[in-house]
Amino acid sequence: MAVVKLDSGYNIGVPQAACTFVEHAAPSPAKPAAAAQDTKLPALSIVSTGGTIASRIDYRTGSVTSQFDANDILVAIPELAEIAHYRAIPLATILSENMTPVIWQELARAVHDEIKGGAKGIIVTHGTDTMAYSAAALSFMIDTPVPIVFVGSQRSADRPSSDNAMNAVCAAAAATSDLGEVAVVMHDSTNDDRCAIHRGTRVRKMHTSRRDAFRSLGTEPLGYVAYPSRAVTLAPEAVRRGTAKLALHDKLEPHCALIQFFPGMLPDILKAYAGYKGLIIAGTGLGHTSTALIPGLRKLTEDGTLVVMTSQCMHGRVCDRVYDTGRDLLAAGVVEGGDMLPEAALVKLMWVLGNEKNPEKARGMMQESLKGECTRRSAHGL
Repeated sequence: MAVVKLDSGYNIGVPQAACTFVEHAAPSPAKPAAAAQDTKLPALSIVSTGGTIASRIDYRTGSVTSQFDANDILVAIPELAEIAHYRAIPLATILSENMTPVIWQELARAVHDEIKGGAKGIIVTHGTDTMAYSAAALSFMIDTPVPIVFVGSQRSADRPSSDNAMNAVCAAAAATSDLGEVAVVMHDSTNDDRCAIHRGTRVRKMHTSRRDAFRSLGTEPLGYVAYPSRAVTLAPEAVRRGTAKLALHDKLEPHCALIQFFPGMLPDILKAYAGYKGLIIAGTGLGHTSTALIPGLRKLTEDGTLVVMTSQCMHGRVCDRVYDTGRDLLAAGVVEGGDMLPEAALVKLMWVLGNEKNPEKARGMMQESLKGECTRRSAHGL
């Protein structure tokens, strides 16, 4: 089928036999001029890493590609100019599957420098697929006195159902609010009525394409941004602006991994992680693997790998003291990860091992709540 783009933004498929194909040069849109801004409004910085919220049509493939920078976003969404004035930092133009720990470090340093330079809030544009990892990474790497708000788009700007404009406006409102921590701001429902503010260490993308794909797990959202009023409501648990003193802790240990246990998983798989500094396991239920994996896990811990157990379940916490398998895992040196999300646990493990060389202290830190990534007890129904 030949894909035809309609003026409405939607695509239709037409049998190739019914088409006449004419080759022509792909258009090269002119670079927009710098957006006009009111310097009397609060100063925000937009650090652009790419993603769907910052994308345009790639006529080479007919799909969207990450090619916008922060100024392009300001030009495309004029309502942002009513909320603040912005400094644009084009850090990267990648789709989020290409994010790496090295780019997290570059991002943390750029955000730190912007706050140090006087920014009253930070907006990070990011692809949605790995945004939760990056939000968790900055949560650990920066002690922030101002909001650091990650925002993305599930649907590209060329689609009538795009969520990019509303998400960006709500992110700007959150970045000028009394929030004082790292958060993700995205659609709260399929309607254009409000965005939710999710803690950076407790959020996960739960759907491939719905506009309300992001959810806080194990906790309620930190607040909401109403649309179109842009009114921000924060929960009592949200860290407030000015609570923390600005500090950068950007060391990471990249030799860490996350694996998911599955029935019939061969113990030989663990040999691939020999020499790794840390390993997160997403186990079943309360945090289990098969008995066959336990000797291999014991070998890893004896050789110096910090192994932490999380759960594949969306809600609840790890407890390896209920069944024999769990007790055997503990005896093998595996650390319980409480109710941490596996992806947040991976980023935390990288950060802990990058900043704490004492193995026992590192084990203890993995069980402490440093940035709200784990709780002492899980809320009922969450």
